[in-house]
Amino acid sequence: MNYHHLHYFWVVAKEGGMARAAERLGVAIQTVSAQVRELERALGTSLLRPQGRGLALTPAGQEALRVADEIFQLGAQLPQRVLAAQEGPALRLAVGLADGLPKLWVRHFLDPVLGEAHLHLRCVEGRPDELLADLALHKLDLVLTDREPAPQPNLRFYAHAVETAPLSWFGTPTLAAAARVDYPARLADLPVLLPTGHAAIRLGLERWFERHGLRPRIAGEFQDSALLKTFGAAGLGVFAAVSGLAGELQSHYGVEPIAPIDGVHEQFVALAAERKIQHPLLARLLGTGPKTARA
Repeated sequence: MNYHHLHYFWVVAKEGGMARAAERLGVAIQTVSAQVRELERALGTSLLRPQGRGLALTPAGQEALRVADEIFQLGAQLPQRVLAAQEGPALRLAVGLADGLPKLWVRHFLDPVLGEAHLHLRCVEGRPDELLADLALHKLDLVLTDREPAPQPNLRFYAHAVETAPLSWFGTPTLAAAARVDYPARLADLPVLLPTGHAAIRLGLERWFERHGLRPRIAGEFQDSALLKTFGAAGLGVFAAVSGLAGELQSHYGVEPIAPIDGVHEQFVALAAERKIQHPLLARLLGTGPKTARA
């Protein structure tokens, strides 16, 4: 495939027509059209179709555009990466974070490598299945999640149990003072913020309420843990968080611990693609203990 042809198609798709693409590229419309036709011929399918006075992408064209976006984004990074390589060898670490994972805990987990000279850290959030696919393709070095995923065909990864952390209720000073009076029964009268069902701890919190005979007044549900804490800091309701982060939660969000949530813990698991860790930063984070294979 000729990447010059791909670039012309990419500009046409971004500009929405041959004329605007030709103007941007500084060439004749006929040249742009010919280049795109050559790409379509090489791929064996149409990428564009007429729509009104302009052009629209076919389904194949939409997929080609997604791939072209990735290719040219990487190309734009080339000068910066070459310059960085001249200045010194960069230690790259790409970490995938399952949706809703507590950001303060992630920062604590990565602390041992954050002082590394020439560190290039890349963190991306997403659904666990998407992150595991990227781990298998070595686009990620590590995936952090709140549960061990079920075995998946054609995907091999190794689970490292990182931590099981007890939880507590937190709230603004006003809500915290109210909740401590006749705890835990008082929580039935106060607004509560919960993670959405994507989080493993949601089921544990619901069972905790059932065990104590409480029907909470749910004032909000959040997929993102940082957003949940932000609204908790605004006084929308009390919320559950890792007990060991109480000091940082107080300094970052101005909230106070109310009481431990008996019997409810949050699990954090690190997943790597290799049994024997070769990456020096991963070895520092994960140690050399036994690993559990999942496939």
